[in-house]
Amino acid sequence: MAKKAKPAVKAVNTLPENAHIAGAGEVEAQAITDTLRTNYMPYVMSVIMSRAIPEIDGFKPSHRKLLYTMYNMKLLGNTRVKSANIVGATMKLNPHGDAAIYETMVRLARGNESLLHPYVDSKGNFGRAYSSDMEYAASRYTEAKLEPIAAELFHDIDKETVDFVDNYDATTKEPTLLPVSFPSILVNNNMGIAVGMASNICSFNLQEVCETTIALMKNPDHVIADTLLAPDFPGGGQILYRREDMEKLYETGRGSVKIRSVYQYDKSSNCIDITQIPYTTTVEAIIAKIIDLVKAGKLREINDVRNEIGLEGLKITIDLKRGVDPDKLMNRLFQLTPLEDSFACNFNVLIAGVPQVLGVRSILEEWVAFRTECVRRRTYYDMQKAKEKLHLLKGLAKILLDIDKAISIVRQTEEEAEVIPNLMIGFGIDRIQAEYVAEIKLRHLNREYILNRTAEIEQLERDIAEMEDILKRASRVRNIIIDELKAVVKKYGQPRKSPLLYLADVEQTVPEEEEEAPDYPCTFFFTRDGYFKKITPASLRMSGEHKLKEGDVITQTVETTNRRDLLFFSDKATVYKTQASTFRDTKASAMGDYVPTTLKFDEGESARYMVVTTDYSGYMLFFFANGKVAKVPLSAYQTKNNRHKLIGAYSDKAPLIDILYIPEDGEILLTATSGRRLLVHTGAIQPKTTRSTIGVQAMTVKGKYLLKSAEPYTEGMLVKPNRYRTKNLPAAGAMPQAEDYGEQLKME
Repeated sequence: MAKKAKPAVKAVNTLPENAHIAGAGEVEAQAITDTLRTNYMPYVMSVIMSRAIPEIDGFKPSHRKLLYTMYNMKLLGNTRVKSANIVGATMKLNPHGDAAIYETMVRLARGNESLLHPYVDSKGNFGRAYSSDMEYAASRYTEAKLEPIAAELFHDIDKETVDFVDNYDATTKEPTLLPVSFPSILVNNNMGIAVGMASNICSFNLQEVCETTIALMKNPDHVIADTLLAPDFPGGGQILYRREDMEKLYETGRGSVKIRSVYQYDKSSNCIDITQIPYTTTVEAIIAKIIDLVKAGKLREINDVRNEIGLEGLKITIDLKRGVDPDKLMNRLFQLTPLEDSFACNFNVLIAGVPQVLGVRSILEEWVAFRTECVRRRTYYDMQKAKEKLHLLKGLAKILLDIDKAISIVRQTEEEAEVIPNLMIGFGIDRIQAEYVAEIKLRHLNREYILNRTAEIEQLERDIAEMEDILKRASRVRNIIIDELKAVVKKYGQPRKSPLLYLADVEQTVPEEEEEAPDYPCTFFFTRDGYFKKITPASLRMSGEHKLKEGDVITQTVETTNRRDLLFFSDKATVYKTQASTFRDTKASAMGDYVPTTLKFDEGESARYMVVTTDYSGYMLFFFANGKVAKVPLSAYQTKNNRHKLIGAYSDKAPLIDILYIPEDGEILLTATSGRRLLVHTGAIQPKTTRSTIGVQAMTVKGKYLLKSAEPYTEGMLVKPNRYRTKNLPAAGAMPQAEDYGEQLKME
C-alpha cells in the first residue's frame, strides 16, 4: 500500500514580530585613513596605472588594446573593415564599452587630425579635432585599417620582445607594452587626467626626435635643444620660440608652449583667412570670442566672421571694414582671442608602474633602456631558434653518411614505437633529432635535399656566433637601435608642420587700448518696457512722433554725447554696464534696441532704470515700499576691469518702488498709498558704500499703507512746500490740501 505524500511545508518566518537582528543598523567607527586605504586607494591606483597615464611605449592601455587587436585582425595591409567589427573585437581585451573604444579609435585616426603621425588609416567621417561641431559618424558607417607606420609598433612582437599577460577574463593574452622601434612617447601628443595627477605630453617632429635619440646614444652630454628644436603640432600653427624656455621644458618636463595662428590677407575681398589655429582650441571657440568682442564694442574693425571649413580643410574668414590694417588687427586678436594660445606641458610617464615627471633627456634614456631590452630579447629568441634548427640539421647530417641504413632501420622495425629508439641507436642521435628525421617525407630522402639542408649548418653557426656577440657587447645593441631609428626617419620622416617664430622677431605689443568712440551730440530715450534709442540732433529735428510698442511710454530722456557709459538697472537687483557707442544711431520712427536682448539679461529679467555718466559722480537712490531709502554713491558701480554685469546692485529685502539718479543732493517728494506726502532732502540721508544696503527709514508708513512713488521736487510743484518738510526723519508727512495742487488736484 502506497504511503500518502506529505503536504508541502511552507517556509515560516520564525522571527517574532518587531524582532531585531543583532548589529543591524549600528554604525561602526572607522579611522578615515583606513577607509581611504581600503576603499579609495585601489581606485586611485587603477586610474593612474590602467587608464590615464601613458607608459614608455607612448600608449595608455586603451590605445594598446585597440592597436593590438587590429594587428591580430591582419589590418596591417590593404584591406579595411568596418569600425564596428574592430570595436567588437577589441572588447575581448577592453571591457569598458564600445563607445569608449570607438572614441579612442577616432582620436588615433588620420581623418580626425589629432595626431602628428596617425596609427589608423580611416575612411568615412571621423570628425575633426579642430572643430567641436564636426562630430564623427557612428562606427557602423566608417572603415579602418592600420597605417604603415603602425608596423613599427609591433616590431618583432612575436619574438618575445615584450611580456604578455592574461586579458580580463583569462581567455587570451595581450602585451603589457608594445616594442616600438622609435620614441612614440614624444612623437604623438598624449593627455590624461588621473586622481591627483595628470599628464599632458606635446608632440615633436619624428625626424628631430629620432636624431636627438641617436645623438644622445652617441654622446650622453648632447645638448637636447640643438637637435630637438620645439614641439610640432598636427594642426600646424607658429611656435613662439625662445631657446631658454625650451631648455627649461626639456630639463624639467614642465612648461608651456605658445602657438600662434597662421593667416593670409586677401586684398581683393578685404578679408583675413585663418588657415591654422592652435592645437588647444577650436574654430567655434575662436569665432564665439570674436563675436563677443565685437558685441562689446572692443573690435569695431570687423564686419563679419565666418566658419568656412571645407574639403580643403580649416578656414576662418574675417571680413574687414574699409581702411583697416590687417596686421594691426591680427596683433590685437592674438592678444584677445585663442588665435594665440598656450599648450601646458606635463611629461608625466609611468616607469615600471611608478608615475614620474621626466624631462626629455630622461624620457629618451628610459626609452633607450626599454628598446635595448627588446632588442636583446629578440636576439636571444632568434639565437635559441637558430640553435634548435642547428641541432636538427646536425642530426640530419648524420643521415647523410648512410641513407640506406636509415631506410633499412625503419623498414626492419616491426613496431612503430621502436622506430625512434632504433634511429637513435643506429646513428647516435638524440630523440629530438630522431623525431625530425623520422618525419621527413619519402620524396625528400635523396642526396640533393639532404645536402641542401645541411649546407645551412655553417651559416647557422656563423649567425649564432654573431648573436652571441651582440648579447655580450652593449655597443652592438646600441648600433642596431641607431640603424633602426635611421630607417624609421627615412621611411616616415616629414617636414615640420609648426614653423618657429623667434620672439626676438615678434612685435611684442600689449593689448591695445580700446579705440575711443567718436564723440558727437545725441539724445538718449529709455522706455518703460526697456527699449533704448540713440538719436542725433539732425535726425531728431527731421523726425515726427516716436514709434513705441503698444502701451509703452518714454520714461527717461537725456541730452548728452556718444562717449558715455550706460548703466541699466534691472528688476532682479542687477546692473548691466556698457558704452553708448555700442548702440547704433537710430531714428524716432524706429522702435529702438531692446536692452535685455542687447545686453543678454537673464531669462525673465527686465530693464528698469537708465543712468548716463562719465565720471561716476553723484548718487543712486533706491526707494522701497516699507518707506526706506538707500543712498549709494554711483562710484560704487565703477569697476577697474570693466565688468559687464554686477549682481547685488541694490537690496532685494523689500519691494522696490522707484530708482533715481541725482548728480547732487536735493529734495525728493515721497507719496504714500494713504495719500500723505513728504519732502525729503537727500542730504539728510547718509550714503552707504555697500550697494545692497537696506537703507534708512525716511517715511513712516503704518498698517496697510506703503510708499507709492518718489520724484525729484522742483519749485512750483507745491504751493505750500513747507507743510511737507520736516526737520527729523523718519516722518509720516502730511495730507495734501486743494490749494497745494490747484487745478491739477481738482481735475483728479
